[in-house]
Amino acid sequence: MKTLPIVEQHFHGAFGVDFNKAGVSDIIELAGKMRQIGVGYILPTLVTDTVENTKKQIAIIKKASETCPEILGIHLEGIFLNPEKKGIHNSDHFLELTVENYKMVEDDFVKIVTLAPELDKGLIKYLKEKGVKVQAGHCVGWNQKYKPDGATHTFNAMSGISHKFSSTANSALLDDDVYTEVIADGIHVIDDALKLLLKTKPQDKVLLISDALPITYSSVKETIFADSKIYYDGIKATSKTGTLAGSTKLLPEIIKILGKKGLFNPVMIENSYNYLGIKPKGSLIWDDEFNITDIKL
Repeated sequence: MKTLPIVEQHFHGAFGVDFNKAGVSDIIELAGKMRQIGVGYILPTLVTDTVENTKKQIAIIKKASETCPEILGIHLEGIFLNPEKKGIHNSDHFLELTVENYKMVEDDFVKIVTLAPELDKGLIKYLKEKGVKVQAGHCVGWNQKYKPDGATHTFNAMSGISHKFSSTANSALLDDDVYTEVIADGIHVIDDALKLLLKTKPQDKVLLISDALPITYSSVKETIFADSKIYYDGIKATSKTGTLAGSTKLLPEIIKILGKKGLFNPVMIENSYNYLGIKPKGSLIWDDEFNITDIKL
């Protein structure tokens, strides 16, 4: 099977590198390791942090992109979220969804912003006018007037499917124009929910993401992430209280998991190119066991 190179549009690091803490050289080294496993493009994703450190890390990632053109921009998954669905994020750093607050961290290298649309105070319209992708995540609602472009890790950290009230998951599944991220690592979403998403959504609106943590593919078993101590038991990474953090797998491994279940469609890789407006180049060759046997980037 031949596909385009993989796009990681939502991950917080890997190989011990944390985008909220990394320096320029760390990010360049990580980008090289990602190329070696078939990932052609990345959008480093920043978890909720202080305004000062968010600005600092945006500048660092932007600087690294001067050496690594595969770094397409930044996914800002933080600051503008709903405390009711904070997940592993530190709600002490959350800000109101206003244009004035966004301008404190604004940069043209931010390409995706995950936010809670039900708390919007003019930010969604502003982001859309700037050409920034808006994704609903860590939230309990939607915004019909200024619809999100996508849903962030669908089912996780959002109001779930309900037959009694409107919810983020309901809206994300029913709106054919909205792209839906999903963490298909076998931990974050059970197979039945994954199959429901794949049956409900047009195939060209499904975005595979890893949401990988910095501990992914490293020897680290405990770390501080989003101001919380994270413990990895060899299967999943959680806080001390059991809150599930991001994944500990990257997309090549997740695709292998999907392939063995008979749920992978090559269009899932192409969708990220369409969503982000990336010009296709390069290719991957996969064997029957969904191992990558040839990489051309």
